[in-house]
Amino acid sequence: MPTFTHGTAVWDVARPQRPSRVAGVAMAGFGVHDLDVLGMVPHPAVTLLLEFGAGTPVLDRAAGEQQRGCLVAGPGLGSGGAVRVHGQDVECVQVRLSPVIARAVLGVPPCELDGAVVPLDALWGREASRIREQLGEAPSWQARFALTDALITRRYAAGGAPVDPEVAWAWRRLTDGHGRPRVEELAADVGWSRKRLWSRFRSQLGLPPKRAATLLRFDHAAHRLVAGEGPARVAADTGYADQSHLHRDVMAFTGATPAALAGEPFLAVDDIAWPVHPAGAGSGANASFGPPAPTARSSGARSGRCPFDPIHRS
Repeated sequence: MPTFTHGTAVWDVARPQRPSRVAGVAMAGFGVHDLDVLGMVPHPAVTLLLEFGAGTPVLDRAAGEQQRGCLVAGPGLGSGGAVRVHGQDVECVQVRLSPVIARAVLGVPPCELDGAVVPLDALWGREASRIREQLGEAPSWQARFALTDALITRRYAAGGAPVDPEVAWAWRRLTDGHGRPRVEELAADVGWSRKRLWSRFRSQLGLPPKRAATLLRFDHAAHRLVAGEGPARVAADTGYADQSHLHRDVMAFTGATPAALAGEPFLAVDDIAWPVHPAGAGSGANASFGPPAPTARSSGARSGRCPFDPIHRS
C-alpha cells in the first residue's frame, strides 16, 4: 500500500487490482491519520466519498456550511478554492464517476447537484448507511473495492436510460482532446445546433459544454504542472493563449497560482491513487470517463465526425 506524506499528514493509498465492471468508474482508497486543512481541486467527474473509519472527513464551504459523512459532489467541486477538507483518522473509498453514467448510478441527473455537495443518504437512503457498515467490516481494501464495485454495478444496471449517444460522444471527444475541441465543431459533427447541444449536455451531464471543456483543459494542465513542467510550456501545449491565460484559469479554479498548485497534495496523490487506463484514455486523473465509442455505421465516416447516424438510430 503506497504512502504519500504532506506536512504532518501521512496518506496510505490503495487502488483496485482490476478496473470496475462499469466503464467510466475509477476507485481509490485513502487512510489519513492527520488530514491537514487542504483545498479541494476541481475535477471533471462526479465524486462519491464513502467514509467508514473511526474519524470523519469534514468539508468546509466558503459560505460557512460544513458537511460530514458519505457525500456526493458534482463536477468542478472546489472552484475558486471554495471547499476545504480536514479530519482525523479518516478512512474512505473515493469513487469518480463519469458524468455520462452518473445519473444511472446516483438516481438523479448531475445537473441537480449543480456543483454542490450532497449527503449520500439524501439520494440513497438506507443504502448509504449499509455500504458504510459493510466497508467498515470488510477485512481488506480489495474487499472494500469489491463491495463498492458490486454496489455501483447494481445501481448502474437498474438506473434506466443512459444519456443521448450524441452527448456521450461529445463528452468523449472533449475528454480525449483535453477540452480543446470547439463546441461548434462538436455540434456540427452530431448534426445538432449549438443551442441543442448546450441544452442536452447541460441537462444530462450537469455542466454546459464550454464549462466542461474549460474544466478538462485545466485538469490536464494542472497535472502537468504537478509533474514538474514549467507554466510557459504547459500553457503552450494545452491550448491556452499564453501563460497569463493559464494563470487566470488556475486562479479561477483554485484561488492559487500555478506555482502553488504544483504542490497541492490532492493532485500529487492522483498518480498514486488512480489506475492507469488503456492508451488514449490518459491517466486516472485525466481519463475520458465515458462508455466505449459507438460503432461506426459506415467505414467511410471521416475521422473526428460522430461515428453514428445522429438521425436514424436503432
